Amino acid sequence: MTWRVDYTASVSLVGTVVKYLALTMLVPLVVAVVYMEDIWVFAVSLIVTVVVGVALERLDPDPDLGPREALLLVSLGWFAAAVVGTVPYLLAGYGTPSTVGLSLASPSAFATSIINALFESMSGFTTTGSTLLGEISFERHSHALLMWRQLTQWLGGMGIIVLMIAILPELAVNGAQLMESEAPGPELTKLTPRIAETARALWLIYFGFTLVYIVLLYALHRAGMAPNMDLYNAIAHGFTTLPTGGFSPQADSIAAFSAAVQWLVIPFMAVAGVNFALFWHVLKGEVRTMTGDPEFRTYAGAIAVVTALLAVVLFRGGSPPLELGGTTKGVTENALRQATFQVVSLLNSTGYATADFAQWDDHAKMVLLFAMFIGGSAGSTGGGVKIVRWIVAFKTVRRELYTSANPDVVRPVRLGGYVVDEDAIRGIMVFSLLYILLFGFSAVFISLDSARIGYQLTAFEAVSASLATIGNIGPGFGSLGPFGSFLEFSNASKLLMIFLMWVGRLEIIPVLALFVGRLDSD
Repeated sequence: MTWRVDYTASVSLVGTVVKYLALTMLVPLVVAVVYMEDIWVFAVSLIVTVVVGVALERLDPDPDLGPREALLLVSLGWFAAAVVGTVPYLLAGYGTPSTVGLSLASPSAFATSIINALFESMSGFTTTGSTLLGEISFERHSHALLMWRQLTQWLGGMGIIVLMIAILPELAVNGAQLMESEAPGPELTKLTPRIAETARALWLIYFGFTLVYIVLLYALHRAGMAPNMDLYNAIAHGFTTLPTGGFSPQADSIAAFSAAVQWLVIPFMAVAGVNFALFWHVLKGEVRTMTGDPEFRTYAGAIAVVTALLAVVLFRGGSPPLELGGTTKGVTENALRQATFQVVSLLNSTGYATADFAQWDDHAKMVLLFAMFIGGSAGSTGGGVKIVRWIVAFKTVRRELYTSANPDVVRPVRLGGYVVDEDAIRGIMVFSLLYILLFGFSAVFISLDSARIGYQLTAFEAVSASLATIGNIGPGFGSLGPFGSFLEFSNASKLLMIFLMWVGRLEIIPVLALFVGRLDSD
């Protein structure tokens, strides 16, 4: 068994990614200047990131990527981005009440500070949305730091490597393989002859939706329908809705805003869970490509069915706060809005909340847990297993049952009129098995480790913690709910969940494939 990976080539290109990632820190630096907060934090962070990126880049002036080098680049690139993202948290937390900031009180406190910062950063870039900041407020954290937190999710939504392929010619050469490793879903949809043009098209669509969304949010504010949705909040939530991230600079998430804002957020969360390649076809006038897509129809149907089910549960008393609606009409609207919002938010892994669903009854929680398992579409920014994998898996099971009774019949699996390649089916089954194994093992570990340190955690909450991180969903149940925090976990559990967020965003196989040796005849 030999590995034979040109580490210097991959690490050199990781340096290029890190160097350009530093430029994104100009956004929070501008915010810091506007509010006169943490200016030095982002100035230093930017300089440090550039220096590290340039140093890594010089390891190999002419990198050549093979299949394993490409996997290593994608995996290390995402981990490096999360490491870079920790720098502002550590610097901003030094000497402040931040729960992720640097502490020099003792070696254990110092290690915890770094792990906490890495957890928050990984949660941001992987668009998970799990947090351990605790109480989020502008008294505890600066506008600039919270904007950086929001921005990390926007950068991770469509993909850091996809963005680099769109702007860097040296990565475009191996762009197809890199995007295949990073893009969510079992296969890559190539929209144009050149992969760099495909990457640019996806990012332009993503940017366009974000811009429209920010404008509409701020328009509600200007119209008097959303008093606290000022420009800062509009931009901040624009950065985390389209990537299905779920971070918010408001402690109460979207519950801090009016019903008008909540209704506006819903369709944009739903859009984020759609394969962005379909919007490319719509822009070209090929609307039937979207309406005829089996994954899109299943996604829309799943939202409708699960929403209707949850709305009935809530209307029948699954959520005590709904009683505050007063009239039957008020309770009905509230139940429908809460149900629609939370189903769309958790089904595609956004993680926003309009209510503390951790306080809902067990029936409502089970519906939400079911929604968490579904996931968004392939090629979307949504997390989870993905709709297309469920479709293919069910069709494969049905085929196996049929051929068991009819052994002489050859029956291919079809999706949208096309035969699904057997290699793709095998990949889906391998992913599903690994997903379930990692999810189950992690839930058990989190439960046992929490008991070890005396942290009271139910089995249901441990399951939700594992699912929330590997599925990049964000909130769990109980103390891990939408207004809760992951702060009380031990460092061991936090490190495991950092790993789960990382492999979950890259859909497991690209990361684990690095640890598999290769037979060599030499």
